[in-house]
Amino acid sequence: MKKKSIFVLVVVFLLVIPTCGFSDNGQDFIEQMGKGSINWSQGTILAKGIGAPPEKLYGKPSARPMALRAATLDAYRNILEVVAGVRIDSTTVVIDYTVENDVIRTKVDGMIKGAQIIKKEYLSDGTVEITMQMNMRGGFSQLILPEEIKPLESIKAVPITQDQTSSAVFTGLVVDAKGLKARPAMSPKILDENNQEVYGSAFVSREFAVQQGMSGYAKEVGAAQRNQRVTNNPLTVKGLRTEGPGRSDIIISNADASMLRSASENLSFMKKCRVMIVVD
Repeated sequence: MKKKSIFVLVVVFLLVIPTCGFSDNGQDFIEQMGKGSINWSQGTILAKGIGAPPEKLYGKPSARPMALRAATLDAYRNILEVVAGVRIDSTTVVIDYTVENDVIRTKVDGMIKGAQIIKKEYLSDGTVEITMQMNMRGGFSQLILPEEIKPLESIKAVPITQDQTSSAVFTGLVVDAKGLKARPAMSPKILDENNQEVYGSAFVSREFAVQQGMSGYAKEVGAAQRNQRVTNNPLTVKGLRTEGPGRSDIIISNADASMLRSASENLSFMKKCRVMIVVD
């Protein structure tokens, strides 16, 4: 009887384990924007669209296709609105690019029309609600990321005046910017207290930035440290304040910057965009 009780307890424990805090899915940083949202952790934009058939078509076979078409057009409009407000860096959003460049605007419009419908709901009153998703990585990043982000074979270290007291080699960088009202961007910068760039467009190779984004975002430090992006030995530093009107660039201490710069091997993980930023 005792063995049976132990067996039952073990089974219950194993069933409960998957529901506990081992998954970081709930740690995705999602920014609500108008009628849509940006999942900065996954690099996707979501928007909903709602459509209803003309009243004269209620109950007729053509009602549902008409409602679906109206919902799709509504979702496209909403995704366009979200895309326009995506921060490229601390001073620029996507609409700044599209207003100035007709070619970029046309290409962005084409990418929006290529967004995928990931959910459809047919309501009892004939209304259709759809959820549409657009990937910010790949083609969109290739188009929008600043031109100064180049394909790099290797990265030369910037001469530093501080004493380099550590030669630790890290596999990634986690920047804790909680409490600073920091905001995500496609091309953020990490700066030291002298405004020297520690991480930014000069440190990354374009192919990595395009395919996975220049940095990942999370809501908790623990989730960021566990993220596969920074693998098993990330350096964790505390942000001191933000820089720029978009609040996307983060200042860290000179001591932390020196630690990061102390080993040339650390440039390798920066080239591969192995950086996580923790925001509220």
